Amino acid sequence: MTLKQIFINNMKDFRKKEGISQMKLAEFCNTSPTYIGEIEVGKKFPSMEMIEKIASILRIEPYHFFIDRTAETNTENEKAYPKLPKSMQNEIISKLNLSMNDIIKEIITEY
Repeated sequence: MTLKQIFINNMKDFRKKEGISQMKLAEFCNTSPTYIGEIEVGKKFPSMEMIEKIASILRIEPYHFFIDRTAETNTENEKAYPKLPKSMQNEIISKLNLSMNDIIKEIITEY
């Protein structure tokens, strides 16, 4: 993934986490919603000043836009079963989920 794509993904994620639409972000940045949309699809790239403004609005430090978070987002399966192959991790989780569903159904029918 390129640095530009990392920036785009992070900007979208941070904006959504703050519950801010592209239109509202544009309003806060004193720019057009089209410009924000073009940034988020990779047609344009903001100046450093705009990056700082967007970061301030999203309540993050500007450098956070450039951190590749895909490496940090290991699945819970990988954390719980780090030495098992991914296919085996998924099979175990699937079977546990089925077992939990059976237990829940059993408890519900008792009440």
